[in-house]
Amino acid sequence: MIAEISSNYQITLPKEIVSILGLSEGDKLEISEKDGVIYMIPVTVYPQKYINSLQNEIAQLKKDINDGKQPVFDNIDELTEKLEKD
Repeated sequence: MIAEISSNYQITLPKEIVSILGLSEGDKLEISEKDGVIYMIPVTVYPQKYINSLQNEIAQLKKDINDGKQPVFDNIDELTEKLEKD
């Protein structure tokens, strides 16, 4: 498939590619170049507030693990045993 660069340096992605990747208007693509090849990778961009919330939740979980308030299992069998006991 051939795409043409417009006067504003824009290209239109072929509909087939958009369909295969499940892309839609407003989706973001990370664009990079290596050894003369252009790569476009679909990405998800999260709001900073959401990222901060996840970081806080992870920090709290780490604290709970260190304080012995959050159990940690080495494998799925240990988790299953604990769930069956409770």
